[in-house]
Amino acid sequence: MSEITPERVQHLAMLARIALTDDEVQRLTGELGAIVDAVATVQQVATPDVPATSHPIPLVGGMRVDEPGEALTTEQALAGAPDHDGSRFRVTAILGEEQ
Repeated sequence: MSEITPERVQHLAMLARIALTDDEVQRLTGELGAIVDAVATVQQVATPDVPATSHPIPLVGGMRVDEPGEALTTEQALAGAPDHDGSRFRVTAILGEEQ
């Protein structure tokens, strides 16, 4: 595995067109090194017999079942509209004549 060095951080900053001070380069060298070490640790544990997961425990009930229910009538839907023609919302045109 490659070590994160200040020169590497400066090179990455140059590629990303980010101006970094010497203090920022030193701080980011340590932070990026810690991230690379953490990823290496996970890679050691992630063997083919360990299934990939997005969450440590199964998530249940995030959303309700999408079931059809009672729909609004046209009158109910248009009741709060600022302008309508009796069956549709009326809005100001935003496209030119060519449309």
